[in-house]
Amino acid sequence: MQNPSTPNPFPSLPNEGQDSIQVVVFSDIVVYPPHQFTNSKGEQQYLKLIRDVKKTLPYAKFIYQALIETYEYMETLPDEKSKETHIKLIEKELFAEYKPIMRKMTLSQGKLLIKLIDRECNQTSYDLLKAFLGPFRAGFWNLFAGMFGANLKTNYNPMGKDAMIEQVVLLIECGAL
Repeated sequence: MQNPSTPNPFPSLPNEGQDSIQVVVFSDIVVYPPHQFTNSKGEQQYLKLIRDVKKTLPYAKFIYQALIETYEYMETLPDEKSKETHIKLIEKELFAEYKPIMRKMTLSQGKLLIKLIDRECNQTSYDLLKAFLGPFRAGFWNLFAGMFGANLKTNYNPMGKDAMIEQVVLLIECGAL
């Protein structure tokens, strides 16, 4: 017990007399064993994958956010004509801003972006285009991508053939790469 003439070294706290526990929330930490490369070519491919994911992942996340915002805004529009007008306006703005960036991407980065869009949106790029632009224009863009060896209907499989991509994405998201 404290002597009444001695001042309290701890000033009055708002929860005085009550127990409290400090809570600190940490972000997830992902740990993978170090990669064992059999040759320098495998190591170069891994470093290229890291570079490509770092370049394309922000665009996949942006596309997801833009889709959510566009869909929510379109739900407020009164009729189909205004929705079509809005879609054409958004498409024109996105083309003007991102066409030069997309042209600078390599084919492998483009294919990776298609997979990362599927990862972020849980829908293939083709399905997204079909929902917003219709089946004819989605088919046109898939045909155009096919001329370069890409396919907008490509699915992302994080437990199968895309496991290395998933690993790199998780390491980038937690700040380890």
